[in-house]
Amino acid sequence: MKLSQLSETLIGSEIVKLGGEIREKIRQGERIYNFTVGDFDPSIFPIPKELEDAIVEAYRKHFTNYPAAEGNLDLREAILSFTKETEGLDYGTTEVLVASGGRPLIYSVFRAICDKGDKVIYAVPSWNNNHYTHFVEGEHIVIEAKAENNFMPSADDLRPYIKEATLIALCSPQNPTGTTFKKENLEAICDLVLEENKRRSDSEKKLYVMYDQMYWHLTYGKIEHYNPVSLRPAMREYTVFIDAVSKVFAATGVRVGWSFGPATVISKMKAILTHLGAWAPMAEQKATAHFLGNREAIRKYLAHFKTELEERLHSIYNGFMQLKKEGLPVDAISPEAAIYLTIKIDLTGKKTAQGVVLKDQSEVTAYVLNEAKLAVVPFYAFGASRSSAWYRLSVGTCKKEEIDEMIGKLREALKKLS
Repeated sequence: MKLSQLSETLIGSEIVKLGGEIREKIRQGERIYNFTVGDFDPSIFPIPKELEDAIVEAYRKHFTNYPAAEGNLDLREAILSFTKETEGLDYGTTEVLVASGGRPLIYSVFRAICDKGDKVIYAVPSWNNNHYTHFVEGEHIVIEAKAENNFMPSADDLRPYIKEATLIALCSPQNPTGTTFKKENLEAICDLVLEENKRRSDSEKKLYVMYDQMYWHLTYGKIEHYNPVSLRPAMREYTVFIDAVSKVFAATGVRVGWSFGPATVISKMKAILTHLGAWAPMAEQKATAHFLGNREAIRKYLAHFKTELEERLHSIYNGFMQLKKEGLPVDAISPEAAIYLTIKIDLTGKKTAQGVVLKDQSEVTAYVLNEAKLAVVPFYAFGASRSSAWYRLSVGTCKKEEIDEMIGKLREALKKLS
């Protein structure tokens, strides 16, 4: 049966495929150290009690009807107040749009800005930019970011492709790497965008930046989060932000996200989403509006939440560094932000105890899953080269007591290779 060109050419998700394999192993009784999901185990990382109570109370008050298409006014005002206080960004109510998490907002950014054949620049590894570009039939301009830059794109990486591009998709802190833009790097990218837009005539489509900062509250140590508009105020005209409660409050299932940017772009995004019905539920909107005003509860929650995440990330990082010190073929990048650790498992060409050569990275992934019971997501699932030996490890479902055990199992599996 012939279907649409879009549906016929969609690429299946490597993460979904891997997730299916893991669930089947668990169903059969295997003990799997599952570090694949960019989500949270609510028994380990529950949402803030104040947010939970507000959601329950909102349903009891029968907030079960349609919300406003652009998001309820009380929520938009709460988001803007929270954003101004925490990030110093001052926007108006016509410049913010609420939806059911970040995904529909990202989709609507692509739809509002890009036409068929428009050039979309994004770095890999990165989350889903390849699929959203495919949705709008854009021309993929793919930058393969490098380990020496912590897998963050630089202005020099982007410069050769900037002319005639319509959209640059950026994310910091980055999914899947857990790394961040350094101030001077992001400043250079902003200057590049501003210079290019100054070159273009008024009749030409401008170059926009989608800035996904879903994890921006979750930075560790001396790492600071930077955004284009704070660094270069002129970027306000060309930057569309993506944010949500999903990661900062371990509230992935609550489905409240928001975007803010130029009113003209936001209004078109709203028009697109009105036809999709991708609004956040009324009760969750009411609850989030109430919770965002409780700054003290937010501060207490984040202090504990970040400590727990950072402890897990550093513990696993230190375990990988010990394995590396022992001469085993692994590596890792020191954790900076989010819930992710970038690790390297470089086993291509190694031979198993049964004499089987691991010919490519997919076979390495399978070996680590089968022998070490360690499930992590390869960077090639995020658009990177199929030969990349780097992986995303997520700690959202990690029990601290399992870390040493997991490192020990990985050590045993690595030592079996020759």
